[in-house]
Amino acid sequence: MIEPAKRLKTVEEYYFSRKLKEVNKRIAKGVPIINLGIGSPDKLPPSQAISELTTRVYDHKAHQYQGYQGLPDLRQAMADFYRNRFFVGLNPNDEILPLMGSKEGIMHISLAFVNPREQVLIPNPGYPTYESVTKLVGAKPIHYKLSEKNNWMPDLDEIEKRDLSKVKLMWINYPHMPTGARGTKQNLEEIVAFAIRHNILIVNDNPYSFILNSNPMSFLSISGAKKIGLELNSLSKTFNMAGWRVGMVCGDKKYIDNIVKVKSNMDSGMFYGIQKGAIQALNAGDLWFSSLSSIYEERRQLIWQLADMLNCTYDKNASGLFVWAKLPNSKVKSEKFIDKILDEKAVFITPGSIFGSQGEGYIRFSLCMPAEKIEEAIERFK
Repeated sequence: MIEPAKRLKTVEEYYFSRKLKEVNKRIAKGVPIINLGIGSPDKLPPSQAISELTTRVYDHKAHQYQGYQGLPDLRQAMADFYRNRFFVGLNPNDEILPLMGSKEGIMHISLAFVNPREQVLIPNPGYPTYESVTKLVGAKPIHYKLSEKNNWMPDLDEIEKRDLSKVKLMWINYPHMPTGARGTKQNLEEIVAFAIRHNILIVNDNPYSFILNSNPMSFLSISGAKKIGLELNSLSKTFNMAGWRVGMVCGDKKYIDNIVKVKSNMDSGMFYGIQKGAIQALNAGDLWFSSLSSIYEERRQLIWQLADMLNCTYDKNASGLFVWAKLPNSKVKSEKFIDKILDEKAVFITPGSIFGSQGEGYIRFSLCMPAEKIEEAIERFK
């Protein structure tokens, strides 16, 4: 057998890829598992997006290669979305780059800006892909701790006690996954000032702004942010389009141009019909957002009931697609806790430890399950 690249020794298979194999094997054997772990929206996208996609399949040019930077109409729709929803002005010609999901943007940005042996600041707890991609590009992940005591915000004073001379990039993610903490304007202003002091590129991963959040905010709305920052966004959660793989990276032209150099060597453009459907989704009105919030609010109320039954505590002011809950016994490991529930109740919940050492002692419930299934899960604990 040909030996795999040494870089693969630095990463493991994504937790959900591995764990869902186990869950699916149990389901295949007839175990009625209720999956409250994965954050994959279960509702349909806006009807106009689906209609546009199916119609555009018959366009002759739909089946040709598409532009590396997406359709001009798509970039314009993304710019309009940022202006109307975040009050951020972006030039659609050179400050927005459509992506095949924001997850690929993590790799593109890392390849564009981070050299081997340079350092990257990564939140703990945080999205595991930040660390795995950092390792795959040969850089060194440097974790900064987030804690409930500090409302899951970076302790910049603590970070500045370190040698930051080799740090090139810092990942932030507000509203935060997995905790649901919302970044305030003051928090983000402090991060911008920190980045300017140390010449660090900040990337805010922002896919959860419109889920149970009355004050959507973009990092790019902060004065000076465009000079040292980028923002990733996605249609996956906001418009129930996870399988469509539509995202974007936004920022100053000088940054976007470098990301285009990577992306144009990685793919040959997004399918035409998907781009046209995405435009329709981005133009959805206020009714779409209020309806989405209504659905998730009902589900969240039920998840809170379930968390209460497990004697967990949680923050009712958190936003996003999940409920982050603290276990009643700090000595119990989160993976052991959820495996016991999976075995005894056939309910799958995500252990907080997969998001970093600071996630140990917590579990994460997904709201991507119909209310009646959450009610069924509650019944199993009575």
